[in-house]
Amino acid sequence: MIAMKFMKLGSRPDTFYTSEDLRCVSSEVSSDYTIEVSGSRYHLHKFPLLSKCLRLQRMCSESPESNQLPDFPGGVEAFELCAKYCYGMTITISAYNIVAARCAAEYLQMSEEVEKGNLVYKLEVFLNTCILNGWRDSIVTLHTTKAFPLWSEDLAITSRCIEAIASKVLSHPSKVSLSHSHSRRVRDDDTSSNRAAAASRGWWAEDIAELGIDLYWRTMIAIKSGGKVPSSLIGDALRVYASKWLPSLQRNRKQVGKKEDSDSDSESDVSSKHRLLLESIISLLPAEKAAVSCSFLLKLLKAANILNASSSSKMELARRVALQLEEATVSDLLIPPTSYKSEMLYDVDIVATILEQFMILGQTSPPTSPLRGKKGMMDRRQRSRSAENIDLEFQESRRSSSASHSSKLKVAKLVDGYLQQIARNAHKNLNKSERKRICRVLDCKKLSMEACMHAAQNEMLPLRVVVQVLFYEQARAAAATNNGEVKMTELPSNIKALLAAHNIDPSNPSAAAFSTTTSMAGPEDQWSVSGLKSPKSKLSGTLRSKLAEDEEIDERFMNQGGGRTPSRFKAFCAIPGRPKKMFSKFLSINRNSNDKN
Repeated sequence: MIAMKFMKLGSRPDTFYTSEDLRCVSSEVSSDYTIEVSGSRYHLHKFPLLSKCLRLQRMCSESPESNQLPDFPGGVEAFELCAKYCYGMTITISAYNIVAARCAAEYLQMSEEVEKGNLVYKLEVFLNTCILNGWRDSIVTLHTTKAFPLWSEDLAITSRCIEAIASKVLSHPSKVSLSHSHSRRVRDDDTSSNRAAAASRGWWAEDIAELGIDLYWRTMIAIKSGGKVPSSLIGDALRVYASKWLPSLQRNRKQVGKKEDSDSDSESDVSSKHRLLLESIISLLPAEKAAVSCSFLLKLLKAANILNASSSSKMELARRVALQLEEATVSDLLIPPTSYKSEMLYDVDIVATILEQFMILGQTSPPTSPLRGKKGMMDRRQRSRSAENIDLEFQESRRSSSASHSSKLKVAKLVDGYLQQIARNAHKNLNKSERKRICRVLDCKKLSMEACMHAAQNEMLPLRVVVQVLFYEQARAAAATNNGEVKMTELPSNIKALLAAHNIDPSNPSAAAFSTTTSMAGPEDQWSVSGLKSPKSKLSGTLRSKLAEDEEIDERFMNQGGGRTPSRFKAFCAIPGRPKKMFSKFLSINRNSNDKN
């Protein structure tokens, strides 16, 4: 393991001691100088201190009675470090205390003007030649600058550390002096090829994730501006940082929300810091589409809702999610609402915004053929292009169009699953009539197999819709008949009973089409509740009662419109004429196949 750098100065033993409320130095010479630092009083000697500290010289000459050092950077620890150096006592400088020592030495003006090779000079040499050459040393030093932000900026310590870290990330790993955390992953005896492989995986991401968001943001900007690190590694680094600092927000949504409503300044500050952290991560996201996963973007969007991030940040995330929405899963889209007090479990509006962005991007997809003039000829300005180039463009546009179509199919299936999930919690208080009006917009012929099976088992749907869905599914199954065998998914027992009550045989979809078509043409009301009370009916009491309720609602709905309820309207919610023709085709196909047999 590569050790962190340190520097020892002085050779005398440490003889500082505490006497009551004073700090003194054990010496044969009595102390002649009292000074106060951060509430602590020191009884020391003028000669060793004034010979190296220009500020103390001026204090004694200009204000002999003044003995206080206000706003001393680093407090008593940094002052004692400088005082021990003046006495020639042994001190140890490392990445953990070099910033405090450098700021204290600058405060005391321990420069070349007083003594050649003074403490400021020694610290600068050690910082530039040793600390900034080490990977871990640079990170630790940068981390400690947050305790002295103004001093570190004025002395250019912060900027030098950031430049050193960025240069190491951009350089070949064999040129980097790694230490501490990274040496746990890459041993000293590893070959250069192994170290290069480690670099390609973004070995630096975990180490710089220890930085606060302000220093992390500046460091990532410096790394990105170098232009040598792939956007995917930048994305991985942001994911590591977010997982380190944002996981508790995902788990404790209600607690975070309560903090937002609290009057406590400290709790409000915590939420503000988290919000700043999140928005800073969003601003660092690479522009490339595949730099981060869609799942990671949606996690950031969930955190943005919890923390009440700005609308611009949410829209930026929604736009980026739309670019790769086909990668998402249903669980990714289950985004909590902005307020923890909301009755809704999920934020549907933000998902709708994402879908709108996705459709806008789909409309701007490249054409499927090259641009041509009104008469089918290429524009004359395009004639300079070779035929090969035109063909390549055409093939590329075809591939882009195919990819866009594939993405839309994936997103359509994703939305299908999302609606199935949120339908259990949205519009829970709708009455029967409202449910039926909503269901009238459904086109049962276009439902997927998964949606049909979901509808068949959804107790919240009106019973007529369920039967209509199953009817069309039966028709599709009949069309998929192969060698006399129907490819059909096993239906639940209560649905089988419902179909059987209407003389629809689940094992014979062709017969189902025939019987249903006949019933639609007949004068009898096939939806009569009295018909369901026949001893031969296998419907349960629950299904009968639901169907009766639907019948009563339909009657009220039609009567309010001033019209009558014909029997054909009652048959499968007024199935239009085109399906009837389709059913007739199924009938003829079935008859032809029977004749051949």
